[in-house]
Formats: sequence, C-alpha cells, structure tokens
Amino acid sequence: MNASTAAIAANAIGATRTTCAAFELRFEALYAGHRGYAFPCDAEGHVDMDALSERALQNYLYARAMMGREVAWPSVRPSLLH
Repeated sequence: MNASTAAIAANAIGATRTTCAAFELRFEALYAGHRGYAFPCDAEGHVDMDALSERALQNYLYARAMMGREVAWPSVRPSLLH
C-alpha cells in the first residue's frame, strides 16, 4: 500500500460516525504528493452526507469542487475496510 492509498484508507476510516459501507467513492489525487479522498457510499456512488462527520463532509465537498483540478473524477470501488 503506497502513501496515497494509505491516506485514502485513513480518510475512509474516519469518514462516518456509525456506518460501514461495502463501497467507497474515491477521488484520486492528480498530482504526486497530494492527498486523495475516499467516502463510504452505496454501489451507485451515492454518499450519505448526513452520516459524515463535520470534517469528512468538508473534505467531501472540497473533493467534489476540485474534480479535474486537484483530484480525478471519482470512482466507486469496494471498500478498503472489508
């Protein structure tokens, strides 16, 4: 597991208060040394924003705003937590 993948996994671990999703919406960093983001979601990529912690919600909104600038368009993948 490289540093970027580890950062994404760490963000996913702290992303929700009580849920554990089988999928995650991943925003990979476009530039080396920058961080990516991952958020629990359903199989279609829908994130329950109400279940996110305040920090995770801020990160999610930031990642959505930075698509194509700092992070790649998101992809739905099986969760790294399972």
